Amino acid sequence: MSKPAVLLIGKLTHVEKEWEDSATFAELKTYSGSTRAEFLSECEKGTYNGVVALYRSNESTSITGPFDAQLVGKLPESLKYICHNGAGYDNIDVESYIHISSTPVAVNSATADIAMFLMLGALRRIHVPYSSIRESKWRGPTPQLGHDPQNKILGILGMGGIGREVAARGRAFGMTIQYYNRSRLPEELEKGAKYVGFEELIRTSDILSLNCSLRKETVGIIGPKEFDNMKQGVVLINTARGKLIDEGALVAALDSGKVFSAGLDVYEEEPKVHEGLLNNPNVVLLPHIGTATVETQRNMELLVLENIEKAVTKGELVTPIPEQAHMEQSSTVKL
Repeated sequence: MSKPAVLLIGKLTHVEKEWEDSATFAELKTYSGSTRAEFLSECEKGTYNGVVALYRSNESTSITGPFDAQLVGKLPESLKYICHNGAGYDNIDVESYIHISSTPVAVNSATADIAMFLMLGALRRIHVPYSSIRESKWRGPTPQLGHDPQNKILGILGMGGIGREVAARGRAFGMTIQYYNRSRLPEELEKGAKYVGFEELIRTSDILSLNCSLRKETVGIIGPKEFDNMKQGVVLINTARGKLIDEGALVAALDSGKVFSAGLDVYEEEPKVHEGLLNNPNVVLLPHIGTATVETQRNMELLVLENIEKAVTKGELVTPIPEQAHMEQSSTVKL
């Protein structure tokens, strides 16, 4: 009996051998085109009929475009699993009939490290002295005092794996942790963090770290009203998704002094960045590099392959997305 097929869209950087080893349980196919139109055409021609699972990543969106309702509707009827490389999966239609996995566990530490890098940089308003010394201007024309993290209230919006890692690092710096989540965590996962309502989180946090997923309900969750309700001199950190913040409102809050500083790794219309952020010396900017380490990238690729193998051989996923927790797993694919 022939093996079920799996499809790779995009490139593998760290697990080429492991991908080739997957031939023991599946027929391996690779999409070699470069445009969405080509991919849709191949699907319509039946090139991928028989494919049970596919590997795609946020980077592969530049090849196929988003896996929106139009594209999902063209996928072969045999496809049961989309195994996605990335913690965020807002470019996939999660309301489809197809089971979807992501890579949340693999990204937690690296993303939390970048959040702390941005947090410490924002607290010190590090951009001016950091840039000045490279221009042989020492500390710059108007040296400013920053703030210590000790005894600050760190508010975490989204206490999933990344949020909990941010909390762990915040405790190491002597911060008090509070959080808002869709549901309260078990006590053993809270580790002393205080569960508060959304409005209280916004109103009482000295530093606010965004670590929630991007969904219809969270687009623009931090806007003019939320900035108005924040403490004077709050610090805002975002390593999740840019569309969580109304960037125009953030620029206004920075200009007014309501926000002392911000640390951003993601942007509303990336790779485009709001000019008001680029031109503000009190913002620490990074170009979406939260998971950009050798170890994390390899672990993410490995986790996708683990999801593919379990999907094909057992009809289950290792890390299904939360929105599909209600969906029944498919029966085992017969080899």
